[in-house]
Amino acid sequence: MAGGIVALGKFDALHIGHRELAIQASKVGTPYLLSFVGIAEVLGWEPRAPVVAKCDRSRVLTSWAPYCDNVAPSEFDIDFSSVRHLNPRQFVEKLSKELRVCGVVAGENYRFGYKAAGDASELLRLCEEYGMRAYIINSVMDKNKDPGNTDSNDLKDRGQVSSTRVRHALALGDMKYVSELLGRRHRLMLMLKEQRGFMNTSGRWKASIPKSCLLNLPPKDGFYKNCFLLFGDENPVKCSVFIDSTYIHLETDEVGLSNYNGSQDFQLLGVEFGL
Repeated sequence: MAGGIVALGKFDALHIGHRELAIQASKVGTPYLLSFVGIAEVLGWEPRAPVVAKCDRSRVLTSWAPYCDNVAPSEFDIDFSSVRHLNPRQFVEKLSKELRVCGVVAGENYRFGYKAAGDASELLRLCEEYGMRAYIINSVMDKNKDPGNTDSNDLKDRGQVSSTRVRHALALGDMKYVSELLGRRHRLMLMLKEQRGFMNTSGRWKASIPKSCLLNLPPKDGFYKNCFLLFGDENPVKCSVFIDSTYIHLETDEVGLSNYNGSQDFQLLGVEFGL
């Protein structure tokens, strides 16, 4: 990241608010996202599936290039345990002296340092002291005036787009709302392990894949039409999806996946949800 402009935040969902940070970073330098890994393990949180599969993050960031002066932001991971106990000054010093970044971009509600002691105004002050540029941008607000029963105990929620809202929309199964928050269709990634693959039944291709194969967060159980299967470099194949408590059931009458037979030990399959 040396010499780059770093967007700061928790980039779970890679939603339109995160994209806005990357856009601002790209206006003043080479854009990077600084992500912290291992937060749940360090803080003892219950493990949960990510909104974006790890193997799919580079695709999403590449899709941001047209917004970012035709440069796809790069992602840099830092072990959360290595920065957890840093106070705000020590954290900014690490950015300046160890990582040698030229500047940072953060949202107006950004908190940093041990026990979130630092806020956006302190970030501006410390960055100036260490000779770095700092840019604080307004939150991207959720245009949905009534997103449903979100967590009323979330004191950070002032109506801005957030990963929490994306997770809530997925729990509702409202894929139009999910797409609005993400700025793209939600893509579910599955790692198929010695699966039988798609079977041709009465002219339709069908597969039932255990939820244990999921690499990221699915929407709530139910039926979803106007979806697309994505396998390797093949063209997207229109399909329907039915999710129950145990399986993801896929069905299509197109022949685009006729070459897929599950013969390899491990294969990635993407399922993109329509509106």
